[in-house]
Amino acid sequence: MHLAKVLYPAGDIGAVRVDGDKAVPVDLGVIPGVDSLSDILFSSDPFGLVNELEVPAAARPLAALKLLAPIDDQEVWAAGVTYKRSKIAREEESAGAAQFYDKVYSAPRPELFLKATPSRVSHPGDPIRVRRDSKWSVPEPELTLAISPDLRIVGYTVGNDVSSRDIEGENPLYLPQAKIYHGSAALGPVVVLADAAPNITAAEIRLTIRRNGEVAFDGATSVAQMARTLPTLAEWLGKENHFPDGVFLMTGTGIVPPDEFTLSPGDVVSINIAGIGTLTNPVV
Repeated sequence: MHLAKVLYPAGDIGAVRVDGDKAVPVDLGVIPGVDSLSDILFSSDPFGLVNELEVPAAARPLAALKLLAPIDDQEVWAAGVTYKRSKIAREEESAGAAQFYDKVYSAPRPELFLKATPSRVSHPGDPIRVRRDSKWSVPEPELTLAISPDLRIVGYTVGNDVSSRDIEGENPLYLPQAKIYHGSAALGPVVVLADAAPNITAAEIRLTIRRNGEVAFDGATSVAQMARTLPTLAEWLGKENHFPDGVFLMTGTGIVPPDEFTLSPGDVVSINIAGIGTLTNPVV
């Protein structure tokens, strides 16, 4: 089941079940405590809740609605160096810190960091940003987990962890500046319920970057190439921490453009994850 957060033409925000090119509204507010997409995701029976609340007679073309990032009040966190390709890229960025990237790749404890708050997350189709003080910025396509307050993986979406490689490479202590700034993350376009995605650990992830209408970069990997399991990442994130509003966790990237490539304003970044969908954002 694919669910989305949408903006209706009248200005109301709602939730829908996506059925191909149609959006079937989910009637929020009818049941006490079910007022948002997050309330559905975090419930004990999202499938049953959607089936009870959806209004098929009110279905409309999905293209007639503005898709929003499927986030309400959650923080967005990210895991680093979970793919071998990412480990190699980080070692190339910063020779002085290469040993630490190598160690974290194989260590029991993963690298985890705060990536964004809701106001820093771009909606599908809206711009992502590169920093003005960075000369080497890249998108990082990542399977992203929707995690409930009680730390259950309840769904999956597409995430873009936009990063300034030169800033992080200059000094790993600059990681927050390389990773966390306005427009440095995007999520969407839908959340697939976890129980409806049994093959997610083998899903292909593809990154395509277009410049002036031409493909400037295209690459693919598979979630199967990840060195850590999804439940393990969620478990580590929840150690000595709590997320009363739930949390999104980007799980790392296995696709890194060549070192001579950097994002430029006007580029268009598309990330497709098989079974979920395609997240597309222009660059400013």
